[in-house]
Amino acid sequence: MQIGLLGKTNVGKSTFFSAATQTSAQIGNYPFTTIEPNVGIAYVKTDCACKHFAIEHNHPLCTSGTRYVAIKLIDVAGLVPGAHEGKGLGNKFLDDARTSEVLIHVIDASGSTDIQGQSVPAGSHDPLEDVKFVEDEFDQWMKQILQREWQKLARELESKSGKVIQAIAQRFSGLGIDEYDVEHVLHNLNLQSKKPHDWSEDDLLSFVKTLRKRTKPIMIAANKSDLCHDLSILDEFKKTHPTIACSAETELLLRKAAKNGIIEYLPGAKSFKIKNGINLNPQQQKALELAEKVMSKLGGTGIQQALDCACFDLLKLITVFPVEDETKLSNKNGEILPDAKLLRVGSTARDLAKSIHQDLAKGFLFAIDAKTKQRVGAEYQLKNGDVLKIVSTLSRG
Repeated sequence: MQIGLLGKTNVGKSTFFSAATQTSAQIGNYPFTTIEPNVGIAYVKTDCACKHFAIEHNHPLCTSGTRYVAIKLIDVAGLVPGAHEGKGLGNKFLDDARTSEVLIHVIDASGSTDIQGQSVPAGSHDPLEDVKFVEDEFDQWMKQILQREWQKLARELESKSGKVIQAIAQRFSGLGIDEYDVEHVLHNLNLQSKKPHDWSEDDLLSFVKTLRKRTKPIMIAANKSDLCHDLSILDEFKKTHPTIACSAETELLLRKAAKNGIIEYLPGAKSFKIKNGINLNPQQQKALELAEKVMSKLGGTGIQQALDCACFDLLKLITVFPVEDETKLSNKNGEILPDAKLLRVGSTARDLAKSIHQDLAKGFLFAIDAKTKQRVGAEYQLKNGDVLKIVSTLSRG
């Protein structure tokens, strides 16, 4: 599972990345601080299956029944207008972002960076413009991919009676787009009956825009929301996109303070607690007081909420727990509920087996539902929170 962070330059993407992954990334108040993509591991929050069984277990990613599940997060170079034409680091950004299954658009909700990513007085730039321009750049880039030798392709399809769906899907295979996605969009736009040679510019743009919305869903992380005089601007974003108010700087501060043993804080919490016996210096006191004000205003820092929203609200992912012993809920080493897998709604028991190891899927016999103790077949449709043992003729590895 990979989430991409996109947006114009200098809006706090790298701060968001560092806060979410606790991985150092170059952070600076100038455009193109990020040149090479930063890749790290972040976590989304869900209920652990230990809640259902009313058991306690010692697992580093389970805290009081809340399970943290790893995802890959990629922070790439910021966009500027004309990125699809190669301006700035645009083509590199778009290529780096192509493998992400969902995108978090980090914007400066305070309006303190202009369209080029330069610092301006807070409120002097309309962040709604950023939402439109970034998505337009992504759409134009996808349109370029589709249009490469389009007329030649159209003639070949007509002369050889080729399959339009297959040909278009092949163009976008590097973006993780398949024939089913292409067919769905063609049908929705009533383009199936229209010959590719007769597609207009509007047809091409409508197709890629709809395909992008379907295959690369976007949510908005309204960063620097704590600097807004009021949060009414978020209502405008929410008309078109899931939106979370964020303060990446505050989250980064809290993560560092927790790591250094100064506070007790869990990602996604609405508050933190200074540990007993800790004497804060004036600078630390002031920083934590400011963090409290930000969290009070936003209901948290928003970073964890944004990651969770991307996975569970946009992608509708479910969490499934594979085990090797369905009675003890453990692996062969006795570790209880050792793994948690994020899968798409509609995934099957065989899909779970494949996510663990290809051999398990090839030799799949049946699975055992640890909650019901019943056998289920390969096409059993998984439910959120399922705990399954896979029985296969082929062992892992």
